[in-house]
Amino acid sequence: MSLFFRSNKRKLVSILTELFLSFPVFAYIIFSNRLVYTSKAEPGIPLLVIDAGHGGIDSGAVSADGSKESDLNLAIALKLRALAEFYGFENSLTRQDDNSLSDTPQYSEHRDLERRAEIVNNKAGCVYISIHQNCYPTGHPSGSLVIYSARESSEKLGKLTHSNLITCLNPENRRIAEPADDKYYILSHVSCPAILVECGFMSNFSEMEKLKTPGYQTSIAAVLAASFLQYVQADRYI
Repeated sequence: MSLFFRSNKRKLVSILTELFLSFPVFAYIIFSNRLVYTSKAEPGIPLLVIDAGHGGIDSGAVSADGSKESDLNLAIALKLRALAEFYGFENSLTRQDDNSLSDTPQYSEHRDLERRAEIVNNKAGCVYISIHQNCYPTGHPSGSLVIYSARESSEKLGKLTHSNLITCLNPENRRIAEPADDKYYILSHVSCPAILVECGFMSNFSEMEKLKTPGYQTSIAAVLAASFLQYVQADRYI
């Protein structure tokens, strides 16, 4: 049993209870694609690197009610890690609390991003998922969006994840997964398949109300976990 399991039993039980309540989300992806996965990690399964965007002094976007993007990102990342542990695939978090990764005397956004890329590039056989939230000057836009790197297989993972998010959580969403441009530093500096997931718009009141709830956060994490497993199976068995 891992250290994460021993020190976070209550949190894990809570997350798995929420997953049970949102089970149709996870089950739809798993069973509609006839995915078969054991609870033991198999040789050759990529390491899932889970990146909760922002942190510390860098809160990212802030909603009208004062909620911070960095907190939402971390909540979803921790739920995704709990699912990864439950299903037995190796994983790593870039941060586990409300701190930035900048190691300079004063906070440097560029150094924070560099360190996140270094964490990924110092590990072999990774798949990288960065969790973020969107924001807009008006409250109208809504829906999730997945952005993928130019790295081989990133497009496949990005489009698969985006499709699953729409099918399970945002059926009215008409956005399409997008290739990353130069402004996405990490996606152009990591050496593995990599996606960035904008889970929703903090500027949209009704979507923000959902993003704050543990159940909806668990549903997002469940879609990300199931998409990762689908992606891995497709690469291994077709």
